[in-house]
Amino acid sequence: MDDTDLTAEISELVATFDSAAVVVVAENDDLNYVLKALEIGVRGYIPTTCGIEICMQAIELAIAGGKFVPASSVLALRKMLGNRNDEFRHIATSFTARQSAVAEGLRRGKANKIIAYELNLCESTVKVHIRNIMKKLGATNRTEVAYKISDMIPHETRF
Repeated sequence: MDDTDLTAEISELVATFDSAAVVVVAENDDLNYVLKALEIGVRGYIPTTCGIEICMQAIELAIAGGKFVPASSVLALRKMLGNRNDEFRHIATSFTARQSAVAEGLRRGKANKIIAYELNLCESTVKVHIRNIMKKLGATNRTEVAYKISDMIPHETRF
């Protein structure tokens, strides 16, 4: 997938046979290659390490309109992101329950007065929690706190 001629040929194949499910069988299961293949319209990326049964099911999935991505690529991504999740867990466990609630309010862009009202606290208490959160995160203002917390929270736990 890092060969531009090959990528162009696959793109042309996908465009020419629009109704057909194009599936790539490749030796490399690197996530970058998989994503590039999906970007150009491929419906499946099957590494040669997969057995024939998985190949058949991946092709059936592609024909049905789904997309097949090798689990090894997804697991590699998870491993890369694991460090950020560990960092979040470390910081989250260093906050008290109230600090976590205040930090969540900051992440959502709420004013101190609103956070205080929702948590049944005095506004001055919220300010103290924010100051302590800022120290723990090494932040200089509430916006930086919101950014750092938002950046550390795994996407699937947001909302």
